[in-house]
Amino acid sequence: MTNPPQHQLGGLNIAILVTDGFEQEEMTGPQAALEESGVMIRLLSDRTGQVQGVRHDQPGDSFDVDTTFDKVTADEFDAVLLPGGAVNASRIRNNADAQELVRQMDQQGKPLAMICHAPWLLVSAGLVKGRKMTSAPELQKDLEQAGAQWVDEKVVVDRNWVSSRKPADIPAFNAAFKGILAQRTRQHIKGTSDDTPASAGEGG
Repeated sequence: MTNPPQHQLGGLNIAILVTDGFEQEEMTGPQAALEESGVMIRLLSDRTGQVQGVRHDQPGDSFDVDTTFDKVTADEFDAVLLPGGAVNASRIRNNADAQELVRQMDQQGKPLAMICHAPWLLVSAGLVKGRKMTSAPELQKDLEQAGAQWVDEKVVVDRNWVSSRKPADIPAFNAAFKGILAQRTRQHIKGTSDDTPASAGEGG
């Protein structure tokens, strides 16, 4: 698949959901790639102020929060990006507002992109049954018990979902995420409804 022209993604609004302890590279790498394509990013968390990332087991940088999970709805965004980090993922999965936001996004067929430990939120939201996906290896059993088909691949596309395992997979993750965002942009241009489900043939 050829990469979409950079201007194709302009005008899309993407929510990044994090709490303290997110793996910084898994947020900043995709964020930079998306912003280069003209995407508007909003950083959402469980509180206002700043959130702190980590670089593996070391403290990372702090980032300004744009708004909180409870102040937005899925109608405001075209897609969601979920960085990993075990501390972040174990905290965010128990947040009812974050769960409801990803449920709304998925019900509308909007893209959800997740990496490393991030799928924990989707397990708690009751969304992974029947999905083909990957993650950090530590999540394999949790995902399978929740009904997902887990595979050890650097990137998996299943309809409107993109998943990857670790920071080394970020280039493939970015390319796959941009691919389904470009498809969504083409659907908008053709006048396709937001509620039109992705075809089953898109699974990877």
